[in-house]
Amino acid sequence: MSTIDRRTFVRAGLALAGTGLLTACTPGEIRAPLILPTSPRIGEVEARRRTTGRTHDFRFTAQAAQVDLGGPQVTTWTYDGSVPGKEIRVRAGDVIQAELANRLPADTTIHWHGLALRNDMDGAPPLTQDPVAPGDSFSYRFIADTPGTHWLHPHSGTQLDRGLYAPVIVEDPADPGGYDHDWTVVLDDWIDGTGTTPDEVLTRLRQGAGGMGSRHGMGGGTTLGGDVRYPYYLINGRVPAAPVTFTARPRQRARIRFINAASDTAFRIALGSHRMRVTHTDGFAVRPVDTDTLVIGMGERYDVTVTLGDGIFPLIALAEGKGATALALVRTAVGTPPPASILPAELDGELLPYDRLTPVEHVRLPAKAPDVEHRLDLTGGMMSYDWGINGLPFDHAQRLLIREDQRVRLTIRNRTMMWHPLHIHGHTFQLGDTGPRKDTVIVLPGRIATCDLAADNPGQWMIHCHNTYHHETGMATILGYEA
Repeated sequence: MSTIDRRTFVRAGLALAGTGLLTACTPGEIRAPLILPTSPRIGEVEARRRTTGRTHDFRFTAQAAQVDLGGPQVTTWTYDGSVPGKEIRVRAGDVIQAELANRLPADTTIHWHGLALRNDMDGAPPLTQDPVAPGDSFSYRFIADTPGTHWLHPHSGTQLDRGLYAPVIVEDPADPGGYDHDWTVVLDDWIDGTGTTPDEVLTRLRQGAGGMGSRHGMGGGTTLGGDVRYPYYLINGRVPAAPVTFTARPRQRARIRFINAASDTAFRIALGSHRMRVTHTDGFAVRPVDTDTLVIGMGERYDVTVTLGDGIFPLIALAEGKGATALALVRTAVGTPPPASILPAELDGELLPYDRLTPVEHVRLPAKAPDVEHRLDLTGGMMSYDWGINGLPFDHAQRLLIREDQRVRLTIRNRTMMWHPLHIHGHTFQLGDTGPRKDTVIVLPGRIATCDLAADNPGQWMIHCHNTYHHETGMATILGYEA
């Protein structure tokens, strides 16, 4: 958030922790001592992680660049001049060493979304690191032992709603495979460089000039709406008039990894003339289940496998409640591609809800009563644009306090008229008693999500709505480990 000096907060917090002055008399206020990102405990837990010993070096330069979206030319902020940024792909247990060079006119960081990594590498300023100032650089180094489909993006202001994101794929050596192709599909809503910027959008929202309003639901003809009107919706950085094309042969099996990198848009996904077999959500395996279509909120990921037919097929991502689509093509034969406006019948077919997703046995949390429960009421509204948790905007001085080795229950109640994709850093949770393991969950208006997690990754961790504009205006809090 931009309301305080980040370096001052980090240094003050460390100083208070060192003197034992972080105390509290009421629940939620900071008590001494906390396990901070500088604590020796962070390195001790990292040393317990299984590692292959292999190190992969990456470099990301955050810079302004002109980008071709397949016709529209936009000037935006990017990693190394491309949208999406280059994919990271490693094996579980490998070490990622990534240098971020900041050539932007603003502070930035990298957050490693979905990876339960060490706290001082999480990239959430000022909580876990000082922001990387213009002209400076920062080296991230951690063991990537969380298999699955993940991604990276900044955690600074509205920067995610530019072109600053990239896939992070951590391959599981125990994955049974059985597919011929592995294709990553990144979804996005796009406004930067089209006559306005995300910062200007945020200003208008705060002034009460919202966009779409909200419709909600997960089926039965209802949709998930949003706050912002976007001129473009993209798959892998391309507009529907110039789609990316994935090429294979008939009857081959493809694994498709969907990442929703959008800031304000849920997408309904379908592949024309095909059913999809869902195998993973947010990186964790589920019992395979077939569906025509699925809805993916901001920050969520789904892996599916498809046995490909013979022809040219549209992969459609319908922007829920916004009357527009993103498009890619799957080609296994010669022929004329479908028009960019196509809406395959599968979009109106069987929709996959959370309650049909069951974790495979080895990723299920063992049954255990919670040691501590925290209630998160999602609050606020469009008129005043005053999003918060438990009736308050984000406050660095507040914590949901937990201790290592506890079973933690987060009971999330949506008291607003909008839907919210809530994301937790550094952990995954089990949704309900038997639901999937995830790190991001859609909470519909008036609904409750019960999320159980194992407190096995000490530090100070953000919990927030993954709508960029809701997060930036206050719908966030901190999960804080006490020593």
